[in-house]
Amino acid sequence: MKHLLKLGDLSREEILTILNLADQLKYERQNGIFRPYLKGKKLGMIFQKSSTRTRVSFETGIYELGGYGLFLSNHDLQIGRGEPVEDTARVLSRYLDGVMIRTFAQKEVEDFAKYGSIPVINGLTDYCHPCQVLADLMTIRERKGSFKGLKMCFVGDGNNMANSLMVGAIKTGMAFSIACPKGYEPDAELVKWAKENGEFMMTEDVETAAHAADVIYTDVWASMGQEGEKENREKAFKGYQVNAEVMKAANEGAMVLHCLPAHRGEEITADVFEAHADEIFDEAENRLHAQKAVMCKLMK
Repeated sequence: MKHLLKLGDLSREEILTILNLADQLKYERQNGIFRPYLKGKKLGMIFQKSSTRTRVSFETGIYELGGYGLFLSNHDLQIGRGEPVEDTARVLSRYLDGVMIRTFAQKEVEDFAKYGSIPVINGLTDYCHPCQVLADLMTIRERKGSFKGLKMCFVGDGNNMANSLMVGAIKTGMAFSIACPKGYEPDAELVKWAKENGEFMMTEDVETAAHAADVIYTDVWASMGQEGEKENREKAFKGYQVNAEVMKAANEGAMVLHCLPAHRGEEITADVFEAHADEIFDEAENRLHAQKAVMCKLMK
């Protein structure tokens, strides 16, 4: 494991190793133990998309591991003025011990890893969100004890979250279902992979997808960069809401997860969100622990 570019690059064993280390780091933090596993290491954090959780969790995480985090926005780098990614990658590799990139195109992250000589972590692209899904998997295992026999259901847009969740679920042995409107399906190659490698179902009917689910997951209808589509998306996703009726279709005791920010009254009702707030905010916290584990595996 040289980089974290997408979950599809990792084996089941590598995913579980990261989760086990994340559990250990969380236990240490809860008990006031902060070991400088990455003492003196420097992480560059490139943000072409803004963020709350990604920035704060990575910056806090590298600090707690004894290293330093450098926040680098478009306005701070020549990449924002047209310098090729391959040149930026080769320059930053001379200064830093690792880079986290939150951007639009998956190719940009892949090219950075290709031309640079330091570990690269995908903090989010339009294609996938591996860091979030590692935190999701960590939360599910904490709450359910195991992945064995579980079913995850995603409701909404077949976006970067859906792409990564189906890979994470199937690689850890969970069944995966998705309810999405026609024209908003996940990546076709990933759907093909999911059908060939696990128990997978895609439907336009929310309650069919949610039937006997142990984990219900949703995300906003319009992600960053899709603000101009908001009106069309509101029409397309009408009915694709996690609400009390959907929860009745799921198994008793089913979890609800959301990568945040949440738009109550759109993709999820306020009552369902608040009923599962402990799970959702454990999930948000676990971004910190899962990413610390990734940094340790890649940068130590």
